Amino acid sequence: MCQDFRDMVPGAVGRGRKPELLVPAGDLEKLRTALRFGADAVYVGMSRFGLRAMAGNFSPEQLKLARKLCRDAGCKLYLTLNAYLQPDEIPLLEQTLEELRPLELDAYIVSDPGVLATVGRIDPERVIHLSTQANTCNPAAAEFWREQGVSRINLARELSLDHVRKFRAGTKVELEMFVHGAMCVAISGRCLLSAALTGRSANRGACTHPCRWSYRLTEATRPDAPLTLEEDERGSYLFNSRDLCLLENVPEILAAGVNSLKIEGRMKSRYYVAAVTRVYRAALDRWLSDPDQWQVAPLWREELDRVSHRPYGTGFLTGTGDPQVHAADSHYQRIYDFIGVVLERFADGRCLVEGRNRFFPGEAIEVIGPEMRQEQLRVGEVKREDRSPLEVVQPNARCVMALPDWVGEGDLLRREKPAEDC
Repeated sequence: MCQDFRDMVPGAVGRGRKPELLVPAGDLEKLRTALRFGADAVYVGMSRFGLRAMAGNFSPEQLKLARKLCRDAGCKLYLTLNAYLQPDEIPLLEQTLEELRPLELDAYIVSDPGVLATVGRIDPERVIHLSTQANTCNPAAAEFWREQGVSRINLARELSLDHVRKFRAGTKVELEMFVHGAMCVAISGRCLLSAALTGRSANRGACTHPCRWSYRLTEATRPDAPLTLEEDERGSYLFNSRDLCLLENVPEILAAGVNSLKIEGRMKSRYYVAAVTRVYRAALDRWLSDPDQWQVAPLWREELDRVSHRPYGTGFLTGTGDPQVHAADSHYQRIYDFIGVVLERFADGRCLVEGRNRFFPGEAIEVIGPEMRQEQLRVGEVKREDRSPLEVVQPNARCVMALPDWVGEGDLLRREKPAEDC
């Protein structure tokens, strides 16, 4: 039976505070989506010092705007500085930290002890969270980091639920845990495959994901006769991991004393951010309102299946000898296309929509919004902004169309893919 969250966390840490839903924001557009669909906090990155070099990322000016948007929404803003730096990058980090000080961001997420020390010297008032890249596997390590000024630990993904309980009993530091998104075969994501095979380091934000590739076995004297460890006709994906999905375990995770539920995905789409955030928002809110009667709503899992994903698993959470980690191939399952976003609602009730994938009048589509609002409809008359007729909405084109009364700015349109295309 679940306890009140205020009674779960020892000492002052977390007492009186609701558990947090922490959502990825790869760019300003995704940040706005995260705020609309229920994030308590968002994490973002700049072009340097983070582990998602290929995400849209934020310029200093965009960070200023992000700070304002988050403050207006009552949401916290965390900046990832969790790459492992080389010697000549420390002076640039020092300069960047000086420029960032006036923004008073809610926390920096770090993993490199050198980065931690530099932040402490340049901006000693800034709150520090420790990335999963630091691979914190026991409460003694958590206490070590707390003594270095870290207030929150993102737990290593190799931990079981029983390990998490022991963490909570053995440290006063806040605990953050990934509950959804992509995983790696490496220890907490610290992988050398990409650097070795392509020269692009995962530990510096430029991973090429070689763990998703198809591999074949060769015998030394027969290099021209590769052997396939067959799993399907495309080959064998020995290193490929499932996507993590701990939706059904939310009550146990919260009861174990985890302060923040984190969603992976700064490289993922705006649609992914919206769909996944609103599901975990609904799950967390239901637990907060009535933990004893909490159960998974069928719609929640259906929604998670409607975003692009590899087969889901619970990773190492159960601590069994057969963790749900390995996936048979690297292909994503996608049964819906993201086709548009609502930019504005006019006084006459019609909406200005920007297309993201092509769609036509007469097609069956669905609109989704916060708080699990969604509605199926058939596209009616579509017009250009000058109100002239439009026969097809192309990607990035703007159109005016009728949508349900509850739909507002930032809500999304999607369309089910034909079965043969899934």
